[in-house]
Amino acid sequence: MKSIIIYLGYFLLPYLALAQQSPISQIDTLMEAAHHRGIFNGNILIYHHGIKIYERSFGFADIEKKLPLTSAMKFDIGSISKEFNAVGIMVLKEKGKLSLEDSLAKYYPSFPQWANQVKIRHLLNYTSGIPILGPQSDGNDTLILKSLDTLKRLVAEPGSTYIYNHINVSLQRSIIEKVSGLSYSTFVSQYLLTPLGMNNSSVDLPVESRSMARAYDGIGKNVRYEQATKGWVRLPAHDLYKWIMGLTENRLITSNSLRELGKNFPGGESSLGTTEFDADKLLFHQHQGSNSNYEAAFYQHTGEEVVIVMMTNHQQMKVWPLKTAIVNILLNRPYTVPKKSLYLSIRDRMLDNFDDGMKLYQKLKTNDREVYDFSFEVGDLISTGKYLQRRNKFMEALKIYGEAVKLDYPPRDISYGYELIAECYVKLHDKANALANYRQAVKLNPDNKNAAGMITSLIKE
Repeated sequence: MKSIIIYLGYFLLPYLALAQQSPISQIDTLMEAAHHRGIFNGNILIYHHGIKIYERSFGFADIEKKLPLTSAMKFDIGSISKEFNAVGIMVLKEKGKLSLEDSLAKYYPSFPQWANQVKIRHLLNYTSGIPILGPQSDGNDTLILKSLDTLKRLVAEPGSTYIYNHINVSLQRSIIEKVSGLSYSTFVSQYLLTPLGMNNSSVDLPVESRSMARAYDGIGKNVRYEQATKGWVRLPAHDLYKWIMGLTENRLITSNSLRELGKNFPGGESSLGTTEFDADKLLFHQHQGSNSNYEAAFYQHTGEEVVIVMMTNHQQMKVWPLKTAIVNILLNRPYTVPKKSLYLSIRDRMLDNFDDGMKLYQKLKTNDREVYDFSFEVGDLISTGKYLQRRNKFMEALKIYGEAVKLDYPPRDISYGYELIAECYVKLHDKANALANYRQAVKLNPDNKNAAGMITSLIKE
């Protein structure tokens, strides 16, 4: 019966919710279908009303060796690791060791004058104004410090613009070392992991370790881990659950400190991803992170009493749609099995040969909508453009963004496309086109503070 339901899930997805199954059986059917479709290879853990209702491993820990996954396997969790340095900063603040108003100049006196303007709080919500410098300048922690020693100016006034980059994270971790007198990994272990009983978690555990799941690509080959900065937490799903609950129960920092970390610049993420509070009570917390084909995500809703943790070593950008389906099952609402990612299917093709990538995109759009997900086409195109832009393929990125802003989506989404077009022109030193596109972004979405901040910065030049 289950195989029939899985088969129907591919072609009659809405009718899955009509199956006469218990919620746990429906979740299992959903995850079986997702694994069979190729959009989830990893571990999943679900708690409802404080009780573990589902835990399962799907696929391989090492696809080349055909080593199956187990619940004990550790995964890299990408940007979720930034929660650990952010909480570490607040631990030191509560001990009176630092202030969020401290400037970078206090800890890095060799930095140029601009370091007096940047506060620790700016690092926490990515509003420092420090630009993305590129892998030749910010590829590792040593390069970051060396590059900042010679950085002539910020790209925006601190507090005025959200720029997500790992320089802010690297500086937080370095400040923790300076203030505590400990290595970052020792500090995290002593002050964060041990108090929560996260005994199977490590910082910077080599991905080749036997306890690690190895990330792999679309052709079944293990991929090389590319992140060269330090401080990345690697852990199994049940330890990430301990982290989530430890924050909710204020076992590491106070509710005031937690709320401080949950603040975000409009349109950007906070140090905790996405949160919602009622006074000082945490109501909602979710976060996603990825690194070199690893992807992890968690969702916590205290009102629904749901916690979902997912980790994969074969990134398909489908953890959020799967989370939504699981929540719908638990709340007795209709759900569907997600389709394959458009973004992951076209990004590398466009990087290798842009024209071939565009042809593939048009082919999938015309012929394969039943298999590939076009529900947020503008987001997939923008993500592809950002993928090219990060690799200095600015002209190709401009063409993709140009396709994105032609689509019929809400002004907020199209505004972001124009903002990224402007960002490319900044990199190409074309101030006139940069200003024109930032202005279009603000015209479409007056709440686009990022674009407005960049307009002010460019005019001042």
